[in-house]
Parts: sequence; structure tokens; C-alpha cells
Amino acid sequence: MDQGFSKDERLKSRKQISRLFSKNKHVFSYPFKFIYITNDSESPYPAKVLISVSKRSFKRAVDRNHMKRLIRESYRKNKELIYAPLKDQGMKILVGIIFVGNEIMDYKKIESGIIKGLTKLSKEIQKG
Repeated sequence: MDQGFSKDERLKSRKQISRLFSKNKHVFSYPFKFIYITNDSESPYPAKVLISVSKRSFKRAVDRNHMKRLIRESYRKNKELIYAPLKDQGMKILVGIIFVGNEIMDYKKIESGIIKGLTKLSKEIQKG
């Protein structure tokens, strides 16, 4: 499986983002909240992802960007946890990964949170 994180895998459309936040199906796995909805676009990827770190928690842009970089890398390495069930069911989804912690974490803690969250999310998807 390709471990890249291309531009087409990122959620950028304002319309889709507002739809994602209005539906509000979510899974929580500290320090992340995963918001998701099904999508019927023609994207070649099963999931489009938005990563958000609150300005309220991290005042300095350097810290926010650092956390986003770590989250993006962790998702990139572990996205097969969600891609496999999506491909099996022929589904496409939009996912928002929101960091809800309030301190800078190291990569291991972030990766374990992403893995737990993606596992919970894949179980929710398989339920229907």
C-alpha cells in the first residue's frame, strides 16, 4: 500500500468541511476526536482527511504546526487501518481529526492515539 499523503487525500473544500461539521458523527480517542461522514465523490482515495489543532490550546503557530506535522505523519503511516474496511465495503468518507489535548505531545503518544482512533473508526464503519 502506498504510504504517501497526497493533495487529493486532504479535505480542502469549504462545502465538504461545513457538511462534515454539521452532521457530527464522531469517535473519541484521547487526545483526538474523529468526526466523519460518508462521501459520494469521485476521488480515487477512500478517505479525505482534515487535521485541526486549536488556537485556544496552542497560541504559537509554531506549536500548532508542529502538532499538525506529527499528526499528519502518524496518519500517513497508519491509514491502512481505515482504508481496508472502506475498500471492502466500497465506501468513501470524509474525516476530521481534531486534536483536543492542551499540551505538546511526543510522536509515540500521538501515534498510539491515532491508531486507537482509526481502529474505533473502522469498527464504526463496519457496523454501518
